[in-house]
Amino acid sequence: MGFGGTDAIDGTQATAALRDGPDRLSSAEARSVATTLLADGAFSEPYCEWLPTWYELGLLAPIRYGEWRLRRVASTVADASGVTVTAPRFSRPRDVRLEGDPVLSGVTGFRDRFLLADALLHLEWFVHVGAADGIDVPRSLVERTREESLSYYAGRRDHLSPRVRRFQRLLFADDRWIRQVDERYGLDSTLFAHWSRLLRSEREQLSPE
Repeated sequence: MGFGGTDAIDGTQATAALRDGPDRLSSAEARSVATTLLADGAFSEPYCEWLPTWYELGLLAPIRYGEWRLRRVASTVADASGVTVTAPRFSRPRDVRLEGDPVLSGVTGFRDRFLLADALLHLEWFVHVGAADGIDVPRSLVERTREESLSYYAGRRDHLSPRVRRFQRLLFADDRWIRQVDERYGLDSTLFAHWSRLLRSEREQLSPE
């Protein structure tokens, strides 16, 4: 996407340092790691609010436990380097309106809600974590991506502009991360597999024609 600051943090170097202990991270690396952990922890509960209620209720307990664990690790990392980090505030359905209507008023299917939530919340995640990494995401692009994506995934727009389409294609690449987590921890999760398929399918749909 040509964003400035993408090389400010060397991910490979930070990972190697973290394996030796959080006190081996530089302040910039610690800020990056801790912010990512906080953002990951805060992501799931608001995400589930975009999904059908039965789905949200079934996942509420494990995602709250996961957030608690990630917050503890983030605090350890931040404290070791004396940095201050914050978690993002993700949008909830009650916060978002489209042309005066609740954004979910015409979005009923699980797949449609899942993709709408990912298109919006992953954008918010990237902007927050990117700022901690020193990545300069143009505000105009963020605003345009939010506006177009809400309309598109709510079924009120039939296409995304080329730059927004490319940005969303990159954001939907988290299907790979989900597969890696599933494989790394030997989960063999049906739920993870379903999420991954939905995200991969949408990423492929957004590929250049």
